[in-house]
Amino acid sequence: MPRPTPLGPVRLTPDARAAFRPAAVGITAGLWHTRREVNARTSIPQGPDLLESAGNLHNLRLAAGTGAGEFQGAYPFVDTDVYKWLEAAAWQLTQGPASDLEAHVDRITALVAAAQRPDGYLNTWFQLVKGGERYQDLRWGHELYCAGHLIQAAVAHHRSTGRPELLTVARKFADHVDSVFGPPGSGKPIDGIDGHPEVETALVELYRETGERRYLDLAAYFVDRHGHGLLGGEAYCQDRVPLREATNVEGHAVRQLYLLAAAADLATETGDAELRSAAERLWQAMTTTKTHLTGGLGAHHDEEDFGDPYELPNERAYCETCAAIASVQWSWRMALLTGEARYSDLIERTLYNGFLAGVSLDGEGWLYVNPLQVRDGHTDPGGDQSARRTRWFRCACCPPNVMRLLASLEHYLASGDDDGLQIHQYVTGRYESDLAVISAETDYPWHGTIALTVEDTPADRPWTLSLRIPQWCRDFRVRCGEETYDSSLADDGWLRLERTWAPGDRIVLELGLDPRLTAADPRVDAVRGCVAIERGPLVYCLEGVDHPGGGLDDIVIDTTRPLAVKHRPDLLGGVTTVVAAGSRRRIPEAGWWPYAPAGESPRQDSEPVELTAVPYYAWANREDGSMRVWLPTS
Repeated sequence: MPRPTPLGPVRLTPDARAAFRPAAVGITAGLWHTRREVNARTSIPQGPDLLESAGNLHNLRLAAGTGAGEFQGAYPFVDTDVYKWLEAAAWQLTQGPASDLEAHVDRITALVAAAQRPDGYLNTWFQLVKGGERYQDLRWGHELYCAGHLIQAAVAHHRSTGRPELLTVARKFADHVDSVFGPPGSGKPIDGIDGHPEVETALVELYRETGERRYLDLAAYFVDRHGHGLLGGEAYCQDRVPLREATNVEGHAVRQLYLLAAAADLATETGDAELRSAAERLWQAMTTTKTHLTGGLGAHHDEEDFGDPYELPNERAYCETCAAIASVQWSWRMALLTGEARYSDLIERTLYNGFLAGVSLDGEGWLYVNPLQVRDGHTDPGGDQSARRTRWFRCACCPPNVMRLLASLEHYLASGDDDGLQIHQYVTGRYESDLAVISAETDYPWHGTIALTVEDTPADRPWTLSLRIPQWCRDFRVRCGEETYDSSLADDGWLRLERTWAPGDRIVLELGLDPRLTAADPRVDAVRGCVAIERGPLVYCLEGVDHPGGGLDDIVIDTTRPLAVKHRPDLLGGVTTVVAAGSRRRIPEAGWWPYAPAGESPRQDSEPVELTAVPYYAWANREDGSMRVWLPTS
């Protein structure tokens, strides 16, 4: 019962050295269905108007010679906002016909094609502001970064509609880049790399879509030239050390992660063992020393970079929404390459927390940065680094990036191989591979029951259904017919059920969702002496709006008292809250100097208070105010 290769951002070639291949999934109900409905109904449709008001489309008209005026925008990479929106719209079109959306895609695609130069070059900043100057500022110019997002949009458009218009533009640009860039001795005029990796993984996908090997070779050239001082040897733009020699992630978080996604792609398509080893090593180093509890990445506002190992601040955490998206993209490629469940564990954590917080519940407000604490009386800097939801940004990379991930989310949920089907993320809907069609019903993450029913399968061939058991789960049970399985049978994060299946077979997975308190590695100075509340895949936080009568800076949680769960269908679109016991410290004024010898600090009084924790992804949707994830215990 072979089925069509599922549409999505990653489509491996037949010769790819991957453990798994993406399987088709349809999401029909539940949390992710709701979030995708808001994305389809509100976020994506508002894109053209926002791109118009920000000047992105105006710039394309100027470059095409059909508009009048001056370039609008503060950055040379504003074209990418258009391309990411086009990619989001293309993936949305796979969900069914939408005439208004199709008309916008056609109109903007034609505008992009008209702006392209005859030799394939396309970048409105350099065409309009720099008088046609090219590749003279690779560190900051982002010309290849823009090319990468154009390519990804074109691949999405071609896969979703079968139409060639945008793919023709992208191939023309890629062919131009291939004629200009190459290693010493290649006869090409420039040995160089872009300061913002992105074109590398896009070129791999263009190779997968077209079969043109030179795109894969060009991607490999760009990946391996990082770290050789072509941009001054700075970690910020991934030029301090070659990727194959690196021992930890560093520099600008999004740039690092896009480069590593390309490394995983190349290892998958070429079998490059050294590149695979580097990707595995760097993922391990990142997760153990530089990842926030929410899956967020990036410690510094300055240069948007990772910081040092275990440098994981709360109120000054950067955790850019784009970095969460890049993390999901890289981890999914690693999951397919290796077959290991840990990569999908991080995807789950990141999706439900660090990523989903980036868009408001109504789909109209955005967070560029995602801190883990907003202090009482916080003075917000505004703009792109605001801790308040914003309609759009001067650097608007995050909103259309969120749109494209939500529109293609079903691609990241399941996989198949010659021996079976692997379910990585649990949703209500249908999972399809060459060996099975399975329907699923669940109210995850609010409840831990996932009921699976085999709808179609070969009658005479045994195969393996693999269920990912989340890393956070300490108690689970699986019922399959008369048989019951428990945690003792899980192996490296997978519970593998092998048998000759028949239509109507039913499997029920029960994941224990008791709320829990989590502590950090003691080397994380920012949260020593604190705990966080989690339940299932969700990280929880306190918001000031739920705790009137004082702020959150003086809150202390009582870890000796049990946590309680309360479902609130009336709150934040319907969430399960966690209720904890705590106290509010009352410390008398200490005069003009807030320090004293140890043991002589002012006496502390306290009053009991009930703490109400809400899912982190839903914070900042009611009113501006304080918030915190990590809670002091004393």
